[in-house]
Amino acid sequence: MGRWLALDYGLKRTGIAVTDPAQIIASPLTTVQTAELLDFLNGYFEKEQVDGVVIGYPRRLNNEATHATSDVEAFGKKLASKFPNMPIEWIDERFTSKMASQTIHQSGVNKKKKKDKGLTDKISATIILQSFLAQKQV
Repeated sequence: MGRWLALDYGLKRTGIAVTDPAQIIASPLTTVQTAELLDFLNGYFEKEQVDGVVIGYPRRLNNEATHATSDVEAFGKKLASKFPNMPIEWIDERFTSKMASQTIHQSGVNKKKKKDKGLTDKISATIILQSFLAQKQV
């Protein structure tokens, strides 16, 4: 059994989370510059067995598209084109950034780390991946 990766896609940087090989625990992996994301994924896929990728899908409270939705969809198409055999799942990412910020705040990290947007991105990706795992188990 391989891992699942989750992406909190952004125009500047993307947070990445990964499961353990048993697909039980989601953990933050890293944050990469979005311009380098496909290269990063290519290298990761060569080193690790990955069963699929989960992408956070941005929607408004009323379920309409956000300003970022079309960019995320365009990336999903690029990902599917570059890795045609890689399953891609989409998970509603509403509130993940807010939940990530709250988690960071409650964890007691110092002020400098609290302002690290990359940390927020990879924690958001972890929340997306945990949501996916929870849905898979139902």
